[in-house]
Amino acid sequence: MANRGQPCYEDPFLAFNFLVEIKEVVGGFTEVTGLKIETEVKEYREGGVNKYIHKLAGPTRYPSNLILKHGLTSVDLWDWYQKVMQGSIERKDVSIVILDNACEEKRRWSFKKAYPVRWSGPDLRAGTAEVAVETIELVHCGLIKL
Repeated sequence: MANRGQPCYEDPFLAFNFLVEIKEVVGGFTEVTGLKIETEVKEYREGGVNKYIHKLAGPTRYPSNLILKHGLTSVDLWDWYQKVMQGSIERKDVSIVILDNACEEKRRWSFKKAYPVRWSGPDLRAGTAEVAVETIELVHCGLIKL
């Protein structure tokens, strides 16, 4: 007999319901990209075995920097990048948190020892009513899922 009660699967989380947590930096973000990890594959040919090539795991790396976009509201991110420009690199842990429909935390990725390496200001046009968006790009030392 079919289950007519609750579905037996969990709906996927929606991409718009997330938080970005950075120590001492407060702001809502409109877009986050760069959540990537890849493991290099090394091929090994075994002598006398011609039917296949062994595929061995090599080093894991983080091919993309973390890119955060948000409506320009405060100077916290600019101040952080300005310190880097002046030679005072302040590394901070950054967390990306996915929330469900009830705003409960469902998934968290933590980027370790991040600091900004690129900042882009908003495109300003007098004839539009668009939100002014700044972009900050962060390099990090590793990504873990908590």
